[in-house]
Amino acid sequence: MAFTIAIDGPAAAGKGTISKAVAAHFDCAHLDTGLLYRAVGARTLDGTDPIVAAKALVAEDLAADNLRTPEVAQAASRVAVIAEVRAALVDFQRAFARRAGGAVLDGRDIGTVICPAAEAKLFVTASAEVRAERRFLELTGKGTETDYETVLADVKERDARDMERAEAPLKPAEDAILIDTSELSIEEAVAKAVAAITAARGA
Repeated sequence: MAFTIAIDGPAAAGKGTISKAVAAHFDCAHLDTGLLYRAVGARTLDGTDPIVAAKALVAEDLAADNLRTPEVAQAASRVAVIAEVRAALVDFQRAFARRAGGAVLDGRDIGTVICPAAEAKLFVTASAEVRAERRFLELTGKGTETDYETVLADVKERDARDMERAEAPLKPAEDAILIDTSELSIEEAVAKAVAAITAARGA
């Protein structure tokens, strides 16, 4: 039986970590939809037109080694404001969402645009300062040279672009359950998500 779990939220709020744990808990498939935009963004850094890149996207593109770099993250945010890019990726996401056995999709417009009829919707967030600290530790842990202030400015820039874009802006669905991870451990955040989804499944 198809059961769609939509998990939205800004960068570095923990939605990816929570989504993977939720998918494992409920034994269903997981799609990080941000990877679709990162893959398109990565292609544009090579000079490819973003709309062409989106229409030509294949599953193998999601396995590229460079998708987690700051440059690709910014490129992803830039291409995500393009209506034709988003339209090209909608069918891929919606087909994934209704696969047998259930699916978890995390992104920025899953509960509002991609899967507004999802059986469970969460909006995972945290303060910009907490998210910047997490991203800073992640980047420096991988050997990227940066500083906290640069990462914080980057996070705020992405937030503004994602929330203010005309096409599918980042915002909670009206019926989404809000989880603020600013002061939660990973285990606590996952437990809250699992409890909310369990309640939705029983409804």
